[in-house]
Amino acid sequence: MTELLAPRLEALVAFRRDVHAHPETAHAEHRTTAKVAERLTAAGLEPRLLPGTGLVCDVGAGPRTVALRADLDALPLADETSSPWCSTVPGVAHACGHDLHTTAVLGAGLVLADLARAGHLPGRVRLLFQPAEEVTPGGALGVVAAGALDGVERIFAVHCDPHTDVGRVGLRVGAITSAFDQVKVELHGPGGHTSRPHLTGDLVFALAKVVTEVPAVMSRRLDPRAGVSLVWGRVSAGGAANAIPRVGVAEGTLRCVRQDAWKDAGDLLPEVVREVVAPYGLRADVDLQRGVPPVVNEAVSTGLLQRAAEEQLGEGAAVPTDQSLGGEDFAWYLQHVPGAMARLGTRTPGGPTHDLHRGDFEADERAVAHGARLLAGAALEALRLPPA
Repeated sequence: MTELLAPRLEALVAFRRDVHAHPETAHAEHRTTAKVAERLTAAGLEPRLLPGTGLVCDVGAGPRTVALRADLDALPLADETSSPWCSTVPGVAHACGHDLHTTAVLGAGLVLADLARAGHLPGRVRLLFQPAEEVTPGGALGVVAAGALDGVERIFAVHCDPHTDVGRVGLRVGAITSAFDQVKVELHGPGGHTSRPHLTGDLVFALAKVVTEVPAVMSRRLDPRAGVSLVWGRVSAGGAANAIPRVGVAEGTLRCVRQDAWKDAGDLLPEVVREVVAPYGLRADVDLQRGVPPVVNEAVSTGLLQRAAEEQLGEGAAVPTDQSLGGEDFAWYLQHVPGAMARLGTRTPGGPTHDLHRGDFEADERAVAHGARLLAGAALEALRLPPA
């Protein structure tokens, strides 16, 4: 695999830098889609565009099909790096590594196409380049609705992990991410003067109670083993220091380690918010936008990734990883077919950790080759399994 990838590696790194410099947000990945399609077509493959953005491309042929998935979209935040290939789009950046995921799947597909032409690919590998992973409930649902999983028996993906050194791959059987929902609580009252809070509903005080007490109540009303986490990211109310406002908003995320507690937490949240707000005579509107279930890695698929990591990246390349509270729409594919996601190390050994979803995120580009070899190797291992 290393020999097949070597002559393509410089071009793949250049491709990743080009995508990184021209990020596109969810459902707007037109240029990125076109660039991927162009590379696949130049390799003699026949990509099929999905409705809107994204594409699917089959490599090889045969009665059995496995899939490799990449996500195309970037985040609506500013690039704070100083690399020559930093974002040229104000307020948009590949701060989650989707440009690297895309390049890894592209590289794997090109190598597998070489094997197919030589008669050494024992089946079909479907490359899925999906849009809109960063929004809920995620672009994966549209890919599934478009029939991209038809005939697929197993699926693999990688996700950048800036806490793991480049050359290593984090693996885990079972849930590797968590369920995730977006929450918006909006309080409404008559407003008034801060000198007379007893004559109105003290909306800011009540909003503070929502922010502090609702997470506490949820932690006592749900099984603590469910790992429920309600964290606020935006709180807004008022415009004058001496006026009690009519409207206040708190927005955040609700996350659950266990899928069986996911629905219970969502059902309980509006009840708890209204109980907390009730003494203050205000109306509480709760908008809970369902996100994604946990990514649950199937045991056989995880074992195939481990075997591929050891064979392609070297002994000891596969390391254990913990379940995170992050959400990932790869989970939707695993509702239909077995599969697994690997955490692809992107940290330069001895270097700093550039965390995800931050403007200063940077990845060691050696991860491009590691991701491509890992995914191509996993696809081969899956196709070599005896039919179920």
